[in-house]
Order: sequence, then structure tokens, then C-alpha cells
Amino acid sequence: MKTCWAIAGAVAAVGGTLAGLGLVIARTLTAPAGGRTYDLTVRGVEKSRERTIVVLDRTDHTDASGIYCLILENGGWVRLSEGIVDRGIGLIGRVVEDLSGELRAGDRASWSGIFFSTPAEAGLAAMDVWVPTDVGPAPAWLIYPQAGPSMTWAIHIHGLGSPRTGTLRGVQVAAEAGLTSLVVTYRNDGEGPTVGTGRSALGAAEADDVRAAVRCARENGARNVILFGWSMGAAIALQLAQDPELRAIVKGLVLESPVLDWVSTIKANCARVGLPEWTGAFALPWLNCWPLARMTGLPRRVPLRRFDWIARSDELTTPTLILHGTLDTSSLFEVASELNKRRPDIVELEAFSADHTMSWNSDPVRWRAALKARLLMWEETI
Repeated sequence: MKTCWAIAGAVAAVGGTLAGLGLVIARTLTAPAGGRTYDLTVRGVEKSRERTIVVLDRTDHTDASGIYCLILENGGWVRLSEGIVDRGIGLIGRVVEDLSGELRAGDRASWSGIFFSTPAEAGLAAMDVWVPTDVGPAPAWLIYPQAGPSMTWAIHIHGLGSPRTGTLRGVQVAAEAGLTSLVVTYRNDGEGPTVGTGRSALGAAEADDVRAAVRCARENGARNVILFGWSMGAAIALQLAQDPELRAIVKGLVLESPVLDWVSTIKANCARVGLPEWTGAFALPWLNCWPLARMTGLPRRVPLRRFDWIARSDELTTPTLILHGTLDTSSLFEVASELNKRRPDIVELEAFSADHTMSWNSDPVRWRAALKARLLMWEETI
């Protein structure tokens, strides 16, 4: 604590631009759940008997191979097939697979890897349940496979700034593999309980709510669990897999685009928005030291060392499948590759040509096959 106060004094003494920038970065990273950013404009809609094409500005995302979704500001969802057509300089056409709502030129939209807006759209029959946590009840979906309840449950944990619907891409495969799924929410994610200022603790506090979900699963018939974490949800899953209370029942980890080290992730996200990567270092004291974390608006500090799974790789004991895009500019693929190199005995890495949390979208057939094979293998060994 004395060390943190000393750091706080040093930062206050600097009192300059870099210290202020660090605070801005820390507050932006932990900001309360907000609305989606609609940064694309529909440039045109071409309809024929055979197909509908939506014309967009050409970007790395809109030009990416695979199947994606346009979420419209007016509430509509546009699922896009693999079809891509050239529409001249700076423009690209994407073939529409399915459309809910109206689609018009001039509509504002957001590019997303989230492909299903509800469990029903993913072909899943979900029951709304509530997980009791220390900060209040958290809504969740309970989804049984066709054969009925299983003794092994998959706990699906979404990432920072992403809704639980994003995990449905993995829930489909878990159901096909015969697993019961619990799709959870947690504090300050926009659906779970609101605590304090509503800021994210980057998984440090949210893990308590997911731990409560695992306990709930055990109380309702789960003998073993597989934790399926997306982005920050992977950081939560890794914490729980090392928890003495849960270590014996966590039989596998599936990590999509995982945050394996918050320091490298913060620096990568600075570069992602056009800042020098090194500016991310100035955000670290505002998260890691209690006096500064309080000024950031957090109820307690974020112990960043706890989230460095490269440094802690020798502590890992749970079989792990990582699904990760080589084009990820948020959680760098190189970090996952390093973990795989350090622990090839328990960490398997499947690489995709995709950006953050879009591995499924880039190649859903291979993604689903890799995941299903691993789930069935774990089931056989449990």
C-alpha cells in the first residue's frame, strides 16, 4: 500500500499530459456499458429476384471473407453470406443471407461477428433463469441439449462490451456435443446487476459472479464444467480454473480471442485507435494502484499481475483450446502463440485469418469442427 501511495504521489507530481492521458485511457477501458457505435453507412441496396446486395465502404472488416452481421441503428439485423462483389473504388457489395427490419441506403450500421440476436435464432431452446450473486440476481440462459440434461455443463462467458448473444456461436456446438449450457451475465455488463459507478473491473470483480454461476450449475446437477470465455471472458475463465474451490471440476477451457495479459492488451488497443502503443503504459497505475484506481472510478484496484498468464504459464493445469484470429488487433495472436509454445502439453491453438472474436465468422465449418472434436474428447476422458 505504501508503494502505491508513493506511485500516486509521483504521478501527481508529474501533473502533465502523459499522466492525464493515462487516466483517460483507463477510464475509457473501464467505462460503463454503453450503446453500440454505428460507424458504417449503407451506401446502397441492390435487389433482384436472385439476391439482395448491400453496398458499403470497403474496409478491412467489410472486405473480410466469411459470414458476418450488420446491426442497424434502427434495430434491424442483416446477416451476410460469404458472397462478396466489387462495386468500384472504395466500395464493396455483400450478399444478404437474412434480413430482419428495413434496409435502406443511408442507414447507419455496425459491423459485428455476433450472428444471432436470440437463442431461438441459433436454433436453441433457452430458459430464462437467474443466478444469485453477492451483488444481486444475474440473468442467464439455461440451454439443454436434445438428449436432455448432462452431467457436464458448459459455462459461456462473454467479453467486455459484448452481449451474451455473442457466445451463441459456441453454445450451438456445445449443444450438439451433448452439453448443457449456462450463458451468464455479470455485474456492470449492461444486463447483470449494476454496482457502484457501473465501471468494468476487467474481470477482477466479475469473476465472483461467474463463480456463483458455476456453483449454481453444481447445485442443479453439474458434476463437471467446461468454461468457455470470449475475450475478457477468457481472463475470467482462467481465474476460475485456478480457483482451489473449482479446480477439481473445471475439466476444460475454451478461449476465443483471449485476454491473456492485460498489459499487452491495453497497449494493443491504444495502437488500434491510433495512439502510440507505449501510451498504454501510462494507464497501468490508474488501474493497478488503489489510490489511483479510486480516482479512475473503480471500487478497488485491478491486480494486473493476476491476469498475466504468460508469466504464470507454469501454474496452468487445465486442458485448454484457444481459438484465435491472426489479424486480431485487440488481443494479440502473438500472445496466445507464446502461451502455446510455453505449455504445448495442455494448450492447443487453432489459428484463423480473423480479427477479434471473429474466428467463427471467418471459417465457421473449421471452427465448429475443432471445437466439437475437443469437447467430445474431453467428455470421453471425464
